[in-house]
Amino acid sequence: MKRIMIIAGSDSGGGAGIQADLKTATSLGVFGTTVITAVTAQNTVGVRKIYGLPPDLVEAQIDAVMEDIGTDGVKTGMLFSSDIIRTVAERAVHYRWEIMIVDPVMVSKSGHRLLEEDAISSVKSYLIPLATVVTPNIFEAEVLSGIEIRSIDDMRRAARKIVDMGAKGVVVKGGHMSGDPIDLLLWNGEFYEFVGRRIETANTHGTGCTFASAIASFIIKGKSVPDAVSLSKQYIERALSNPYNIGKGKGPVNPLPIKESVME
Repeated sequence: MKRIMIIAGSDSGGGAGIQADLKTATSLGVFGTTVITAVTAQNTVGVRKIYGLPPDLVEAQIDAVMEDIGTDGVKTGMLFSSDIIRTVAERAVHYRWEIMIVDPVMVSKSGHRLLEEDAISSVKSYLIPLATVVTPNIFEAEVLSGIEIRSIDDMRRAARKIVDMGAKGVVVKGGHMSGDPIDLLLWNGEFYEFVGRRIETANTHGTGCTFASAIASFIIKGKSVPDAVSLSKQYIERALSNPYNIGKGKGPVNPLPIKESVME
């Protein structure tokens, strides 16, 4: 069975973070191991408190998994601090991970900062150069590239800037722009546009985590990067179309009812 190591924060509401990543990987037939970087007290309304774990505990979790179970690929989410980012990067080099999907989680759906301000430079310097694919939303792509994004051309310029930092590829997610949601992939010097349909729902918690974990799972199972992104686009649209109507705020997407054709 293929294995994925998920390095991310824990969401007590169960809709994003490690919890969403595990649901996604499991539904796609990949065994997930976890490295928890931070514990959050949150629900569908917002984030109340964050506690970043000591970097040596993050390192110990990685080593414990690698020395016994191993992994076929890695997906990173909320890493919270510069020290944790550097620790993950060091272990990535040590273990020579060939597949590493980096979701540069910065802000929660409720607007709460999930990455310390001084850690942004560490993402650029230590993490992105090791990434197979980086999966920023519009806001994250603007922060990483320094380019204001208002059009597809802006997305292309931001993608080039992020790849210039050392990533093999990048998917700039266009869900926050008006019109049909277009995700833009830059891979091997070529651009791919994935046009989706706008799904009207307030229940979008965990969208980014689920999408990135799906991309990682499909690549681990042998799909090409463009095919993995295309399949993950279908996957997230279905998850958004069948959300969990729970809580008083933004409920979570539902990654579980997946068509057989998507799971092939």
